[in-house]
Amino acid sequence: QVQLVESGGGLVQAGGSLRLSCAASGRTFSSYDMGWFRQGPGKEREFVAGISWSGRSTYYTNSAKGRFTISRDNAKNTVYLQMNSLKPADTALYYCAADRTPTIPVATSPSKYAYWGQGTQVTVSS
Repeated sequence: QVQLVESGGGLVQAGGSLRLSCAASGRTFSSYDMGWFRQGPGKEREFVAGISWSGRSTYYTNSAKGRFTISRDNAKNTVYLQMNSLKPADTALYYCAADRTPTIPVATSPSKYAYWGQGTQVTVSS
């Protein structure tokens, strides 16, 4: 059983920054692709960023490119999402997720990810 716990969300003004963290349990973290997803009010869950098990490859949704950076520290069993130049449209509940069966490229479909955190709220005011 894999457990994921997100942290780092909060309320920020437009243009501000937040750094989300996701701490994972288990000894096989380094073999999982990891992803960040978000779900805004009344919206479906959407892919934000993904990173391969090795950290060698990353992938971002268009709205995140140039503003967000996903990274991981396998020694700490942690994945991060650095979010800069935040916009009100970024307001959502952010989830991290783990894919036990890595693909090339990393998966963007929520159904591919077997494990999910509880979510951390990001609210961006205008």
